[in-house]
Amino acid sequence: MAARNGSAEWRGDLKTGSGDLTVGDGVFRGGYSFTSRFEEGDGTNPEELIAAAHAACFSMALSNMLAGHGHEVEYVRTTAAVSIRQIDGKATIAEIQLTTEGKIPGITQEHFEEHAIEAKDGCIVSRALAGVPEMSLVATLVD
Repeated sequence: MAARNGSAEWRGDLKTGSGDLTVGDGVFRGGYSFTSRFEEGDGTNPEELIAAAHAACFSMALSNMLAGHGHEVEYVRTTAAVSIRQIDGKATIAEIQLTTEGKIPGITQEHFEEHAIEAKDGCIVSRALAGVPEMSLVATLVD
């Protein structure tokens, strides 16, 4: 498999500096700063990018798993909320909450949840983030 890439540049000190980041070869470019990361400023931040990557990976993994078991997938939509907390005096990604909904005809809520748990445990990004102390999942089947 090909290596995937991203790049970033930071200018200045932590509190007053700013940076720009690029996903891949320019599919997304955005600015980031102390305020966009730790407060409510404009721009993006690494945690939002992790959340987007996790939601995308999980949605693909769950869809693939469902299709592999013969279920027709109309859609799987996922959001990921990444939370930073102080752990041992250091800012740490301490929690990720995955919330997913899917429209899959002919499947029960219980069966959907089983596949969702399996996808959470097996998706590439979940495995990469295995050191996060809390990773929760809410899976809802939509009629």
